[in-house]
Amino acid sequence: MITKLLIANRAEIACRVIRTARRLGYRTVAVFSDADADAPHVRQADEAVRIGPPPAAESYLKIDAILEAARRTGADAVHPGYGFLSENAAFAQACLDAGLVFVGPPPAAIVAMADKARAKRRMAEAGVPCVPGYLGEDQSDTRLADEARRLGLPLLVKATAGGGGRGMRLVRDAGHIEAAIEGARREAISAFGDGTLILERLVEGGRHIEVQVFADTHGHVIHLGERDCSTQRRRQKVIEEAPSPSIGAAMREAMGRDAVAAARAVGYVGAGTVEFIVEPGGAHHFLEMNTRLQVEHPVTECITGLDLVEWQLRVADGEPLPMTQEQVRLDGHAIEVRLYAEDPYANFAPQTGAVLHWRPGRSVVRVDHGIVEGQQITPFYDAMVGKFIAHGRDRADAIRRLRAALADTPLFGPRHNARFLIDLLGHEAFRRATITTVTLDDWAARGDPILLRTPPDDAAWALAAAAMAWAGGRGWRSDSVQAFDLTLECDGARRTQRVAPQGEVQIRMWHDGLLHFVQDGVERHTPALRCGRVLHLLWNGATFVFSEPSAAPASLGTAHPTRSVAPVAGVIAKVAVRPGEVVAAGQALVCVEAMKMEMWVTAGAAGTVAELRVAAGDQVASGALLVRIHPEGA
Repeated sequence: MITKLLIANRAEIACRVIRTARRLGYRTVAVFSDADADAPHVRQADEAVRIGPPPAAESYLKIDAILEAARRTGADAVHPGYGFLSENAAFAQACLDAGLVFVGPPPAAIVAMADKARAKRRMAEAGVPCVPGYLGEDQSDTRLADEARRLGLPLLVKATAGGGGRGMRLVRDAGHIEAAIEGARREAISAFGDGTLILERLVEGGRHIEVQVFADTHGHVIHLGERDCSTQRRRQKVIEEAPSPSIGAAMREAMGRDAVAAARAVGYVGAGTVEFIVEPGGAHHFLEMNTRLQVEHPVTECITGLDLVEWQLRVADGEPLPMTQEQVRLDGHAIEVRLYAEDPYANFAPQTGAVLHWRPGRSVVRVDHGIVEGQQITPFYDAMVGKFIAHGRDRADAIRRLRAALADTPLFGPRHNARFLIDLLGHEAFRRATITTVTLDDWAARGDPILLRTPPDDAAWALAAAAMAWAGGRGWRSDSVQAFDLTLECDGARRTQRVAPQGEVQIRMWHDGLLHFVQDGVERHTPALRCGRVLHLLWNGATFVFSEPSAAPASLGTAHPTRSVAPVAGVIAKVAVRPGEVVAAGQALVCVEAMKMEMWVTAGAAGTVAELRVAAGDQVASGALLVRIHPEGA
């Protein structure tokens, strides 16, 4: 019998598991890196053990450190969460060898599904339909390129290990095949330590549908319906919903049957997800099986009324599944969005920095998160900081609830994607359920307006000026104070606003992060935070940062065509040039990896590499000088 559970993970999923475990009476143990010493999951657990420095390879991926933490605290079970070691068969086996209960499938099942090539061969034998592709053992670049041309374009180059879009490249141009193979292999080795690749024909206009399965040790296997995860960018999910708005009862039954067959084929136990790609004509094909709990499991919980973590712990304790397939009922519609510390209007670049304001308790929907005010968002882990999940009587009801929650629950500090999510949920393509797995990437390629930053309107500028003046002291509460001009900057724009005690905006009160004011005769309130000469303001679902220009001269900075700097804090994944090399404007110089994303830094001008300050594997700060170019003709 499990009595004390160690959660071998961090942030949102660790908090999620702790919440259910404590409700069921289990004692909990958290593990943490130095970067997470003050993180919420550390505070919420009964006990916590440091396992290493910030890089995941030196902490959350260290099997020995996690097992030692279990030994020191007397934990008798380990929940891996998702990501990190959750689908690592060696870790599962090591837990069992140490006498611990592994809250997940048997190592053999993980092995069977971890290698995508082996898994597809197993699925074909079980009668589960698969997408055509190359699954061969010859992994030479030449063989892969030849097979890619034989299959035809478009196609996907995919790592056989891992998931989450890592080690995956979409190829539409034959001239990009070799680069896609090289990039996918490099990323796969970095993320999973395995550069083995497969090729897969791209299903154009396809929808990504996954089925939640559960199995116990008594031979019972059922499914809990499907989730539609078609809304993706760069092969990573952005919005998930259940049930899928694009399939009917007959297809649900067929996909559920195939998902159960897939689980049975590998002797599965616990929670798992079988992912399918569905063609426009309705045919579905097996993609892969995730042998763990999914990020998007809350939408299944909402429509079934079940706690999937509780089911995991029950099955791990040897209990049979709590219900049969016939007893599963789906109620209403649920949608989940992923709140990322990224800038969707700057090519989704990951963001770092301090969390200045975060009050999810005010939300009217479920918010699963693992951050707290004062915490630092670092470049070492995934950019997801939380999930908003709305459950409605139907899809329209869930959309309305979710958009309202996002607009009312601000995150001040790093840039994030909340306004983009609000706009995406309201987009006609999403409302009509016509978004496919490549829609967002197509929008990005053509510069769709949804990916253009919306500047603050006149009302936002007026409110920001009034708030800054009111908060700044300046005798603002006295009617004798004369009107004056206040200059502010926001997103590169500068305005001088006329403010006065009885002006167009009247500040009533500023308390607990809420600014109460009157504008155009209407009493309103909105989240706002002033930090010195800077104002963070939530306005129409968007977060704006206004600042008073400093009286000091502007810094020369590093934004110069001959100086290539790191766009974010991260790790150097690849250096593509050498000192003395002649480069063209726009040529790729250095690849920076942060928060599971690769960003290439390019030359701002033609010339010669005069100075190269980094090597592969180096950690760099945001804005750090990477390469200096001696301009052509200088």
